[in-house]
Amino acid sequence: MNVLWRSIRRGCVTLMSRPVFYVLCVVVVPLAMTAFFVSLLEKGVAEHVPSAVVDLDHSDMSRNVTRNLGALQQVDIRYKLDSYAQAMDYVNRGEIMGFFMIPENFGEDALAGRHPELTYYINFGYIVPGSLLVEGYTTMSMLANGAVVQGLLSAKGVPEVEIKPVLQPFVNQVHLLGNPTMNYGVYLVNSFAPGVLALMVLLVVAYNITAEIKNGTTREWLDAASGSIVVALVGKMLPLTMLFTIVGWTMQLVFYGIAQYPMNGEMWVMMLAMFLLVVACESLAVIVCAIVPNPRYALSMCSLIGVLAFSLGGYSFPVEDMYSGIGIFSHLLPMRYYFLIYVDQALNGLELAYSRDYFMALLAFPLVALLFLRRLKKSMQRPVVYVP
Repeated sequence: MNVLWRSIRRGCVTLMSRPVFYVLCVVVVPLAMTAFFVSLLEKGVAEHVPSAVVDLDHSDMSRNVTRNLGALQQVDIRYKLDSYAQAMDYVNRGEIMGFFMIPENFGEDALAGRHPELTYYINFGYIVPGSLLVEGYTTMSMLANGAVVQGLLSAKGVPEVEIKPVLQPFVNQVHLLGNPTMNYGVYLVNSFAPGVLALMVLLVVAYNITAEIKNGTTREWLDAASGSIVVALVGKMLPLTMLFTIVGWTMQLVFYGIAQYPMNGEMWVMMLAMFLLVVACESLAVIVCAIVPNPRYALSMCSLIGVLAFSLGGYSFPVEDMYSGIGIFSHLLPMRYYFLIYVDQALNGLELAYSRDYFMALLAFPLVALLFLRRLKKSMQRPVVYVP
């Protein structure tokens, strides 16, 4: 216990040697990103995406389409332009995210049954506002089509009671499970903010270990642990684990307490998952440092792994639909299993037994890291002179 305490004390001294760096990476960045995402999606979804209408018809029907489009919650008609070229110029300058184009003779062709085309152009470089515009423009196109059909049938003398079944032959009943309010923050914030925390864990642990190699203090680090690599790593990781876990629990307090995101399971389960996520990311960073005991390479690999988690974690695109050669890497990322636990426990409120495999996967990371400790110890005993 004296040896362990001496190793822990040295780990705390290492953290205090660069307090600004560690406070910034461990505390400020994860909590700042949490506050940013929560405030950004405070209303649940982005609203009033800047848009424009190019009306080349100027008929009563086209003006009615423009008014109805502007009444949609997700669309904000900022400009009424006169040409396609002018609208594209506004898109290229970033003043609007897309525009809805009504062709010439739209009203006349619609009433004559000549099938005029309503077209819209969207800047899909930004997926969230682009998706909102697709939804709004598509809805308006369908409503315009229904209005034309209703006008034609009314002109032919079809009673109103017979027109409605033609326009809407059946009624959809939609029951949204897990996220009934369609709040984008429920899945975006609960995945991206912990993903930032996981990235910080990887980078800070990799830096903390490889800085010993860079500074040539690895033998002192081992001597403080009486030559035990396990005690040395526990002493160095324990303070970081406590700090990162407290930060992670604070993030969850913001999610489920302040932002009132759904929590259909037990809170202690998600707190345990956060703790295991921190430990798993630390273990993954230890594995990387054992394979490449070099600050530049280790930090580069951890950065790559942390960033790829946002794409391969499965919360922006389902892993099942990825190419098999790409999707297989998602099983090597701790964030993947934390996200699956979140879906099962917080959103769906399933029994804990349904998530046991994901908990076991997180526990497997520190067990695998044990296999690389001998290699890491050799690198610590014979450190290579660091070349800037």
